This record gives sequence, C-alpha cells and structure tokens, in this order.
Amino acid sequence: MPTEPLARLWHGAHLLCNAAEARMPSPHRNGPAAPTTMRPVRPVIVHIEVPQPPEEVYDVLDVLAAHEEFTDHMLRQWHYSGPARGVGAAARVTAVVAGRSESIDIEVVAAQRPLGITERNTGAGGRRVATGTYLLNEIPGGGTRIFFTYSWQTAPLSERLTAPLVRWLLRRANQKALRRLAGLLDNSTQ
Repeated sequence: MPTEPLARLWHGAHLLCNAAEARMPSPHRNGPAAPTTMRPVRPVIVHIEVPQPPEEVYDVLDVLAAHEEFTDHMLRQWHYSGPARGVGAAARVTAVVAGRSESIDIEVVAAQRPLGITERNTGAGGRRVATGTYLLNEIPGGGTRIFFTYSWQTAPLSERLTAPLVRWLLRRANQKALRRLAGLLDNSTQ
C-alpha cells in the first residue's frame, strides 16, 4: 500500500479519535476508577473494499437510520433521536449477540466528510462505553477501503474475562455488517 494513502488514513483516524474524545463525557461518575490489574479489551478492526468513492460511502454512513439496514442481524428495534445525520444523531437499539440481548445507546460524536464517522456506544447499564469508528480510505484507481474499529473505553468484568470470545463474536458480526453495507452501496448505485 502506498505511503501517502496510509498516512492520510492514520491522520484521519487521529482527527476523528481526538474529536470523539473531546466530546465524550468521563465514564467515571464519581471520580476516577479504581486501579485495575486487568488489561483493557483490545479493539476489533474489520475492513472491506467497495467500488464507490469515499464521498458516496460517507453519505450513506452519515445517515444513522441507514445503519439499521446493514446491522439488523445484530442490532434491532431502532428508536432514533436528535438530527438524522451528523454529530448528535442518536439511537437506542437492542443488541442481539450469542443469544443475549441488551439495550445500547448510540450517538454520533465526530464526523468529517469524507474521512469518517465515530459513534459512542453505551451499554451494560453504563458499564460498557465504546466507540465505533468508520474510516474511509480512497483506493488509488477508484473505490474505498472501509475500516470499522470497535474500541472499548470501559468494559464490564464479564467482557474482560471472556475477551477472546467477545472479540471473535464482534469481529464476525461486524465483518458481516460491512459485507451487507457493500451490498447496500451496490444497490444504491444501480
């Protein structure tokens, strides 16, 4: 992969992460958390290449309601609030993974066309705070490489103890979501 696109990708990731962190409230309600000896859960990263340009991919991802169509295998019962697109767009969904279901709040906390979008996810009764970031990298000769990174800021003990399984399940579900997004993009350009 040429150095310039990779540098732009990392620069875009840096901008989105900084913007997202600046908007995120502290997950610690009563001061800093007690020190822990457990390592945090490593992020899950998946990617796919599509023939559409980054601007077209961004325009689909920017509408939070569009996510329902390519994630309904794991996220159901979407209830929207805030603006339809951009920072502040929000939804409460029911996540269904491995036979478990729970309510999750999703809010777009950073968006920069056509680089990407970061969403903050809160679940497990507030014990899980994570971000989901879509980074869009233009492919030389046309098309877009879409990266999706799910990063935990805080995670319940059960997820930290079973991190390899949780990461495997999430990687599998998110890769399927990206394949479905690619299909949605193909259908929207025909």
